[in-house]
Amino acid sequence: MCLSIRGMSTVTFEEFLAVDIRAGTVVAAEPFPEARKPAIKLRVDFGEEIGIKKSSAQITDRYSPGDLVGRTVMAVVNFPPRQIGPFMSEVLVLGFPDDNGAIVLVAPDQTVPDGARLA
Repeated sequence: MCLSIRGMSTVTFEEFLAVDIRAGTVVAAEPFPEARKPAIKLRVDFGEEIGIKKSSAQITDRYSPGDLVGRTVMAVVNFPPRQIGPFMSEVLVLGFPDDNGAIVLVAPDQTVPDGARLA
């Protein structure tokens, strides 16, 4: 079985399963003025197995750091860390662009434990 997303290359179902997407709670958020594009530095708690990980997210059009603490987000937790200026981003927080291109964060519509894996 292969999946195709609007002109993008296909991935096998097994490749998709290799992407580890987890729920976590934002425990800290602060502005990231050193970033090339406006961003917020996040610390997200993915539970005991994964722990707290850092991420840089270009979400300033819709969110401020104070809006984010305590919020559940979804993130890819098994990408290699990526250096973003002076900051090492360890996970990729997920979102969709709205009609204006501003990112809307992805979150479950019910409470799930930190570290819950997308199933």
